[in-house]
Amino acid sequence: MTDPRFVTNALGERIGVILDLETYQQMLAPKDDAELLTELSDAELVALAESKLAPEDQQRLSDSQEKCDAGTLSDAEHDLFERLLGQIDQLNVLRARAQHTLALRADG
Repeated sequence: MTDPRFVTNALGERIGVILDLETYQQMLAPKDDAELLTELSDAELVALAESKLAPEDQQRLSDSQEKCDAGTLSDAEHDLFERLLGQIDQLNVLRARAQHTLALRADG
């Protein structure tokens, strides 16, 4: 956020303010929507919206899925599989929230 600029009248009184677009969009965002990530910049939202599971975790997930399908998943592997599925769920929620916030800013 940059410092605001003020619009003054002929007497030098401040009668308006000029804000950068990002600050203005954040002000327009509904404050009662707890799903919006209004504290993040557009660049941060795009990075979050495009984020993915780490490649090594994606490989572990694929391996675990194959073992699960084959019925050969050990208890420890099952715990890892469940943890990875939970991470994907959380990542998908965050990605959706970032995309939703960006969409509302674009409409504003």
